[in-house]
Amino acid sequence: MHPIVFIAAFAIEMARAQALRLRAKSAPVFVSALLAATASLLDAGCTNSPPNPNPRAGLPLQTVPVDLPRYMGRWYVIANIPYVAERGFVASRAEWTLRDDGRIDDVFIGRKGGFDGPERRYQFLDTVKPGSGGGEWSVRLFWPIHVTQLTLYVDPEYRYTILGYPGKTLGWIFARDPQISEETYRSLLGRLDAMGYDTSRFRRVPQVPAQTGQPGFARQDGSD
Repeated sequence: MHPIVFIAAFAIEMARAQALRLRAKSAPVFVSALLAATASLLDAGCTNSPPNPNPRAGLPLQTVPVDLPRYMGRWYVIANIPYVAERGFVASRAEWTLRDDGRIDDVFIGRKGGFDGPERRYQFLDTVKPGSGGGEWSVRLFWPIHVTQLTLYVDPEYRYTILGYPGKTLGWIFARDPQISEETYRSLLGRLDAMGYDTSRFRRVPQVPAQTGQPGFARQDGSD
């Protein structure tokens, strides 16, 4: 999918550095370092979150069924809850392609640090959970690490979608177009609020240079 997949790239680099420090020569040692690095990043990105003041915070997240062929294609990241792996990215988008075997090729693209930076591309493989109606995906960051992506809302025209993560520590608003109206954005935030999210933590992702530095948008240097 999705933005969580950036954790994989960070984890790999951390594992390589750790393996070099240990002068590791064998694959098992590298894999152990990789798993430890991933666990550390998942913890940093997902668990070190402030208390959720939303009175509906305890409500369980409910996925919605999706028409997978219609759901495929390009989605722009309109907003998210900032976390370690996505901080500082602009012009972020996901591109999903349904494979003949039912799995999903998942490419995530963005520019780090500003619009002048080169595009970075990360490719992953997603599997739809049986019985979920297409609304829950298992995203393989790399073997054997998988994370869960929940589709919490998609509009009837498949122009907007809301993605979530168990625990409500991470969330995303996607759209087919790189810019949406303020009215639409507030409406989508309202849905997240009704689901029990702390919507004050969401930051919009700049998709065009004119959005840089505007109120409510994430900073290119990755700070909140």
